[in-house]
Amino acid sequence: MSDSESVKMNVKSSAADKIRKSVKDGQVVLLSLNDGSNKYSNIAGSCAAGTRFQFVVLDKQDPEFSIKVENNAGLDLYTSPAEMQYLGNNLVVDEKNAAISLADDSGVIDAAMTVSANN
Repeated sequence: MSDSESVKMNVKSSAADKIRKSVKDGQVVLLSLNDGSNKYSNIAGSCAAGTRFQFVVLDKQDPEFSIKVENNAGLDLYTSPAEMQYLGNNLVVDEKNAAISLADDSGVIDAAMTVSANN
């Protein structure tokens, strides 16, 4: 997916509930790689490039994450051009067995996403 395309994400209700527990009014959420490639990653450089994602909760938007992600969960959600190369069409976030997963038309991208506050 290129960064010029609109990004839409379907967040299933159980995943939305779990994410919203970490988000206060007025905060923004980032869909960020968690593979050692950016300042929000808590993993040292690894061979997980493009396969690990996380939601990062911030008090204000990071200008590097300028791509708005439309979603049905009411989250003020953004991603960056660096993440877009790993995302396909029809993004879906789900929650099963207490784990949040991210998938697209090609299948599951990350079966164990995290939600972290970075205020």
